[in-house]
Amino acid sequence: MTASAPITQDVLTIPRKLPEGGKTNLVGLTRDQMRAALIAAGTPEKQAKMRVNQIWQWVYHWGSRDFAAMTNLAKDYRALLAENFVIEVPEMVSKQVSADGTRKYLVRIAGGHEVEVVYIPEEDRGTLCISSQVGCTLTCSFCHTGTQKLVRNLTAAEIVGQVMMARDDLGEWPEPGQGTGENGPRLLSNIVLMGMGEPLYNFDNVRDAMKIVMDGEGIALSRRRITLSTSGVVPEIAKTAEEIGCLLAISFHATTDEVRDKLVPINKRWNIETLLAELREYPRLSNSERITFEYVMLKDVNDTDADARRLVKLIQGIPAKINLIPFNEWPGAPYKRSDWSRIEKFADIIYKAGYASPIRTPRGEDIMAACGQLKSATERARKSRAQIEAEAGLTPEA
Repeated sequence: MTASAPITQDVLTIPRKLPEGGKTNLVGLTRDQMRAALIAAGTPEKQAKMRVNQIWQWVYHWGSRDFAAMTNLAKDYRALLAENFVIEVPEMVSKQVSADGTRKYLVRIAGGHEVEVVYIPEEDRGTLCISSQVGCTLTCSFCHTGTQKLVRNLTAAEIVGQVMMARDDLGEWPEPGQGTGENGPRLLSNIVLMGMGEPLYNFDNVRDAMKIVMDGEGIALSRRRITLSTSGVVPEIAKTAEEIGCLLAISFHATTDEVRDKLVPINKRWNIETLLAELREYPRLSNSERITFEYVMLKDVNDTDADARRLVKLIQGIPAKINLIPFNEWPGAPYKRSDWSRIEKFADIIYKAGYASPIRTPRGEDIMAACGQLKSATERARKSRAQIEAEAGLTPEA
């Protein structure tokens, strides 16, 4: 199938209106959308831009959820806002903290659905891994989320709301007198769209949410602190560069179409050659430095010296680094993690070819928070190990 083929996704996205009293959630609205909503609720058009600026700072810089606290607005205007709007983020159902400090949140969204969000603290950064869909449509055979049926796309409010909820838990909203951006607290300094779902199958909501996160008057994370991971939805890659401009990561995981078809089934639609042709344009479009190729190390599947050499040859000419990910096992997984010596040999071949090849340290494995392990408890598709292996094209163990 060619890259120009239309993308069809029968996915429900809930409306912006909340069921309780029909009030509109201001979270997730772009500046233009918020301006239009304020005018529709009775804000004089000449004042609308100023009101957006004021409310935006309260919501996204100070983290306020209470209109009554917005003391630079007149009381009658605060009352008008309270009558028409709410400021709501997803509900934290539970939090697990790993021995290494990783936090995994189970988050409830509209309709009673749940997604998982992970915060990973490191010495020089704090990374939040957020979800873009309830479940996933891609059925990547090594990924726990891929065994869960797709339910629906998350709204922009639910995506940016994950960031706000995590900042609540970390206590990192600024105190009076603290600035935005790098001048404020930065326990949460980076975002990766590597949680549940394929972000490019929910492009508009992901774009709007990330533009809110990048806005300098609020959460104020730069585009270089945001990485979007895709399995290779080729027609949306150029749009990502043009409309979001964040860093890009590719769930690559194989060096032949035969193997990638099994590991990442979207490869049957846009194969390795088609994907790489599009990626060669991305650094120029987004002005980013390098594309990250994510490569999960699966024992006796994709971890040979020949695979490493093919990988180097395939990405030749693309500014890139290769993240090697030791497979994070999950109940019923049809694969095993490559031996550590094998991973190190693979990394050495890539490094000697001139590419950075860091081996990702598994984080949060004890709470099933590591890469590829996310799967919300209430949406599980109950599949046996034999079923998962059969779908992966493998022979079940005796």
